[in-house]
Amino acid sequence: MRVLSGIQPTGRFHWGNYFGAIRQYLQLQEGNEAYYFIANLHALTTVRDRQRLWQDTREAALDLLALGLDPDRATLFVQSDVPEVSELCWLLMTGAPLGLLERCHAYKEKKSRGVTADAGLFTYPVLMAADILAYDAQLVPVGVDQVQHIEVCRDLAGGFNHEYGEVFTIPQAKVLEDAAKVPGVDGEKMSKSYQNTIEIFEPAGALRKKVMRIVTDSRPMEAPKDPQTDHLYQLYSLFASEAERESMAARYRAGGFGYGEVKKALAAAAQDYFAEARQRREELAARPERVAEILGDGAQRARRKAAEVLGRAQRACGVKRPA
Repeated sequence: MRVLSGIQPTGRFHWGNYFGAIRQYLQLQEGNEAYYFIANLHALTTVRDRQRLWQDTREAALDLLALGLDPDRATLFVQSDVPEVSELCWLLMTGAPLGLLERCHAYKEKKSRGVTADAGLFTYPVLMAADILAYDAQLVPVGVDQVQHIEVCRDLAGGFNHEYGEVFTIPQAKVLEDAAKVPGVDGEKMSKSYQNTIEIFEPAGALRKKVMRIVTDSRPMEAPKDPQTDHLYQLYSLFASEAERESMAARYRAGGFGYGEVKKALAAAAQDYFAEARQRREELAARPERVAEILGDGAQRARRKAAEVLGRAQRACGVKRPA
């Protein structure tokens, strides 16, 4: 199965990114042909600082490699290093119905919040479709909020195929349910947009401070509590073993403890959970030439596949001489 997904470099990755997406990327590189890219072209719809975008792109590569993405089993590359995707995007754009793009919820939601509706934001789903179709992707792991964009991709591919013949592979979405289960420090879904995140590689001191600021209810210490409805317990469960989760849940139900104890346990568990990845990241950061080599090799492999698909599409629609 050929798997593809991308992640935007719009800031350092946080717990929600890891448990909602990255962890599944690592699982899917086993036994599949996996392509993972750092979506810096998509990030241009929100990031206008060139130095920040360049730095966050490099930090994203370090994070993914440190967390276990294996360049021997998966192709890791930067989106803009494959110009064939942008060419393919234009071919798709010429057949993209205006009404289809106007109905996309991400565009409508940002407009309702007063975000400037530029052409990049409006046509974002077409570039996303090109990202997917350029590699003949069969399976695309996405969060629930991105499923509509996969449907747009399927519609655009189907329309192109109907017009010009069987050019594109029609992908399927793999919905990552865990993406909606990681609460932020305020109890809402962890998201950079809400400024409620805890970074994966947060320094120990900063990590503890953020964890201690997690919002909790005002029930007295002696009152029993339901762990299943408590977002602090949900966060602790991400890092704890089954035995540790059961022990903590029993303490919740019995009462007689403060949330401060859970927060300390959470900070310690999170620090331990990412300890090996943190060590790998430090080693990789000391070898920037190795990271550049991995991204370069990944881009070469990605370009070979994207060029093949782009050529098919160009010949099919007459931009290049038909075969």
